[in-house]
Amino acid sequence: MAQAAAVAKPPTPPRRRRASATPRRLPYLLIAPAGLLMLGFIAYPVISVFYYSLQHYNPTKPWRNGFAGFDNFVHLFTEDPLFWDTLVFSAKWVFVEVGLQLMFGLALALIVNQTFVGRGIGRALVFSPWAVSGVLTSAIWVLLYNSQTGITRYLADMGIGDYGTSWLSDTSTVFSAVVVADLWRGVPFFAILILADLQSVSKDLYEAAEVDGASRFQQFTHITLPHLKDAIILSTLLRAVWEFNNVDLLYTLTGGGPAGVTTTLPLYIANTSVDAHNFGYASALTTVAFVILLFCSIVYLRLSKFGGESK
Repeated sequence: MAQAAAVAKPPTPPRRRRASATPRRLPYLLIAPAGLLMLGFIAYPVISVFYYSLQHYNPTKPWRNGFAGFDNFVHLFTEDPLFWDTLVFSAKWVFVEVGLQLMFGLALALIVNQTFVGRGIGRALVFSPWAVSGVLTSAIWVLLYNSQTGITRYLADMGIGDYGTSWLSDTSTVFSAVVVADLWRGVPFFAILILADLQSVSKDLYEAAEVDGASRFQQFTHITLPHLKDAIILSTLLRAVWEFNNVDLLYTLTGGGPAGVTTTLPLYIANTSVDAHNFGYASALTTVAFVILLFCSIVYLRLSKFGGESK
């Protein structure tokens, strides 16, 4: 019996408790209210726009309200020259703005990525315009372009130009004026994103390239640009969508003028809905703009091979 008692039985392993499904679902349950709220704020306006695009809806003329079918779209494509004019100007605006912002933003990012005295202050000055709201940016440039107290007044004092000249009222200068105003705020966006990606480029690559005799330009084209590919693609896509939908700056500076030469499609939509109260036709314009942006975004991502390996 003593021998039997001496031989101890092996301990019974503890039973594994089945993992409860609740802890695994808890994170999703916690974010569900916020997710449903966001879905409601996004889905309801989108569905409403699609619905009203098929309606004649003008609160000031209720007797004309009713189902329109595709009448708004037929009128849009066949009888509304303003739609095509604003669409062409929107494409021009996006192409010029995004191209110039990318070019200057890339240059600034490369500069502030270098080591020099006062680099922190330089970065703060470069990035500060992006922290300014769109309304405040518009107010700043309205004052700068004021014909009595703005830039043109000081240029006239130096003998350049005439007193009372308004760049925002002249069809030959208004486009350049609004482009410069939007560049001031848009360039830091590219500089921030590109600089963040530049920080992850290994210095060993540049050192190896220097050993192999590569010039600065060769290092830029074979190391820097391929590494920045995805950052450039994503930032240009985001900025293109934002510039296409830009209303506040153009509305404040020019109101779409003079003679409608700076009216973009979103600004035309805003005028049609807010000023003319034609919400049905404005919804049709918005639907077409949404389809155009969606199509261009998909084509751009496919052609640019976003996320793929650079050769």
